[in-house]
Order: sequence, then C-alpha cells, then structure tokens
Amino acid sequence: ATFGVLFPDPDKLGRHSYGTDLFGEVGGIVYTCKGGHIDLHHIRGTADDARYLVKRIRETLSRERKGFSFNLTGETSTHKIRFTYPANWDRQPDKNKIIDEIAFETAVYLAFNAMAWHEIQTWFGVHFALVEPEFNSAFSWEDSYSNLVGARLGVEAVKDTEHNFDEAMTIAIYRRLKELGVQPRETAIRASDSVRGQWYTGNFVPDMRMRNFDIGLDGTLAPTLVPGVADCNAEPLELVAPARETLNRYGFAMTYEIKPNVLEQGRIFKAAGSNRIFPEEHYPVLIEYMEKDTLKR
Repeated sequence: ATFGVLFPDPDKLGRHSYGTDLFGEVGGIVYTCKGGHIDLHHIRGTADDARYLVKRIRETLSRERKGFSFNLTGETSTHKIRFTYPANWDRQPDKNKIIDEIAFETAVYLAFNAMAWHEIQTWFGVHFALVEPEFNSAFSWEDSYSNLVGARLGVEAVKDTEHNFDEAMTIAIYRRLKELGVQPRETAIRASDSVRGQWYTGNFVPDMRMRNFDIGLDGTLAPTLVPGVADCNAEPLELVAPARETLNRYGFAMTYEIKPNVLEQGRIFKAAGSNRIFPEEHYPVLIEYMEKDTLKR
C-alpha cells in the first residue's frame, strides 16, 4: 500500500496480452488466502517468458542444435542454454512427444530462474528503471511465488488447444486466483496496511523489511501470508519447485550459465565465489549471502 501500487478488482483483470498491453491488461496486487499477496505483473511477465522459452526449446531440440541464448526484456544479462543429446536420440520414435515434455517442464525452470536472477541483480544494486532504487523491492515477499505461479500458467496456456495464448492466460489467471482463495480489493488493501511499519516503511520510496528468499532450493516454495486477515483460515499452498527431471529421464543434459553483463557483476562474482554463474551451483551461495546481508542491513 504505497505510492504507485494498484489494487485491482480481482473480477476485472482485463484480457491478457502476450508482450505489453498498456490498455487491455490489468496489473497490480491482489490478496489470496492460500498464496498471500500476488503480483499480477509478475504473473503475466513470467508467463510470457515461459511461452517464449517453450518455443525456443522446441526449435532447438527439433533441429538438434546445441543450444540458444536469451535476455529478459530490458536486461543486459545473457542466459546461455546448452544441451547434450542422448546417444540413442536418432533412434527415438517419439521425438516430438519427448520434445514437448522437455519444453514444458524446462521452460518453467528457466523462466523462474531467470526471474530469480532479476531479483538477485536488484539486490546487488543493478537498476532497470534508472531512478527507482530497485534494491528496495528485491525479493519482496510476493515476488518469487508470483513468478512461479506465472511460469506454470504460461505453460498451461501453451498446452490449451481450444484457445489462443492470450485467451488461455486470461482464463487461467482467473481460475488460479480462485483456487488460491482470492479476496476482494478492500481486503488486499487492508492486508497491506496491516503490516505497514513491520514489513515495510515509507510511501513514495518504501523500505522493504520483509523479504522472502525462498526460491525452492529445498524442493518446495512457500508463500508469505499476512496474519489475521479476515475470512482467511486456509493453510499456505506450497508449490513444487521447478525441476529438470524430464531432461534427465530421457538422457539429456543441460548446462545453464548466466553472463551478468552489468557494472555490479564484480560484487556478484565475489559473493558467489566464482566469475561464472551457474544457477544450480551458485544460487544457494548467493541466497545465503543475501540472507546474511539482510541481517547486517
């Protein structure tokens, strides 16, 4: 509940639009009993990332290329993906089915981890809006949970053969929010106001005191629920963390490396203990560093 934050009517969220639609889409924050605060911008953006990555993975594997690279919109970091194919790949009779299975699971994994990287960068002082102090919102309590919900919805929408992606996402968002126990706009505002002074301070430039560094390193990702919200007695709904099990099952190997390409990369390398960033190896190290840094700050 700070300057510029929107709290929309959860029954009037507009129509999803792949890419950017400043008029049809509705963003902002809603509150759910099982998932806490949900950031609709994060849901929509990560869903679009997942759709894009399904396409890139399908193209790469169907043409038996070594890999591909991508950048999130507005970011300079390069995400490099490299595949190693199983020895019997040429003799596989169901290649298209296998490729789809891999693309659906791996797109969620990559989209979620790419957004986790966004949060890591902002923690170390990288600016995307030029004037906004991005550190203030790094790993705010609703970010990662919203990102994972969005990545999974993006893949669900790709799988929907009865609707185009935008229609499928519009339907999926309403369905998922209902499953999470979405509350009226007034409840979302009251929930946010109730933790002012404890979880955050300030208004125009808020200072975040409550961070959620859970990115599923233990296999699940838990939401942060605001205590004492009226009409909410549900248990938090933990989400299974993104995985690479399908790749492994079919004998593939994948290398995922991030090249930061930012002025602040020296600080990131020092915290990670490496001049090359591999999420599977270095995210746990960086998360531990940031948790300790939080206590110092």
